[in-house]
Amino acid sequence: MLAAWIFLGMLVGGAVGSYVPELWGDAGFSLASVLLGAVGALIGIGLAVKVDERMGM
Repeated sequence: MLAAWIFLGMLVGGAVGSYVPELWGDAGFSLASVLLGAVGALIGIGLAVKVDERMGM
């Protein structure tokens, strides 16, 4: 079940991180969008691991 949580966290975190630069008017496919998407994916993976540990699966 851990793999499913990691994939979900990576997907949601990457999407949210990629959208953040659009809030300040930057392009959707810019360097900031790519970098923040990677950071968001890493944060999402970390949160997914914590959720999985808490659920005891």
